[in-house]
Amino acid sequence: MAKSACGTIGSEAKESITERLSRIDDLYFPRKEQPSAAGDPSHRKSLLLDLLSTDAAVFLERYGSKLSLDELNQFDALKDDYEINWHLNHLRSIINPTEEDRKSRSARIKNRRLAYMDKLILNGNYFSEDAMREREPYLHHEYVGKFQDPSGRNMARPGERWSETLMRRSEEAVLLMKIRGEQQRLGVAQSDWVGNVEIEEEEDESETEEIAVVEPEANSLLSEDMQDRMDQFTHIMQQKFLSGEDHQHLDYSKIDEDETLDDHWMKEASQDAEEKYFDDI
Repeated sequence: MAKSACGTIGSEAKESITERLSRIDDLYFPRKEQPSAAGDPSHRKSLLLDLLSTDAAVFLERYGSKLSLDELNQFDALKDDYEINWHLNHLRSIINPTEEDRKSRSARIKNRRLAYMDKLILNGNYFSEDAMREREPYLHHEYVGKFQDPSGRNMARPGERWSETLMRRSEEAVLLMKIRGEQQRLGVAQSDWVGNVEIEEEEDESETEEIAVVEPEANSLLSEDMQDRMDQFTHIMQQKFLSGEDHQHLDYSKIDEDETLDDHWMKEASQDAEEKYFDDI
């Protein structure tokens, strides 16, 4: 029986807890137990009851997140066991967090997102200009796009198949529609709409030469100014990621609960301590 020096969990409580858990359809079971536990609640209950009676710590690790606060209280009789007590404190901090717990969780989530962002930056795709523009086309247009030559985006790229070029042009048209839609929503003057030159040419071909003499805004910016605007845009996109605004593109729950990301900060702390040691010598 699951017990410690303080006592045991009552049989009625164990029956109640395992009975309720056994009726959860997607409840986790180890691979070797899955076939027998698949469609029989009574057998699932038997497996749960056996684990609860023989190893309450593993039971809490595996199913603690499914328990209510009242059900967790039943395990207080076993809290002299260090491992069980750790699980109880951890689970209660999630269910009914104190102010200190909330601050600690907030800091932990922030650090994990920073660690994950470092991985994304190292990978080079998520925060590439094309990927960021796809996620926030209007923001990109305001910071960078309106200073770039738009014709380059429709040109074939080295090694690109014609079908890929056509697909990219189709995707580009969708992005331009999104940018223009946002400009219309914000009340931007029609003369400033993205792609307006093409619209005017279609309406009156006789004005083509007059339009053609308009210099692209990109010519008005030095390369370092363009880089500065790109850096600003990238910083905003990174802050949006950290604040949780990229939920349409990422599963934040997997990031926020990923304990392996904590290793990133442990390595950094160790490296900082090592550098400080040699600096002090």
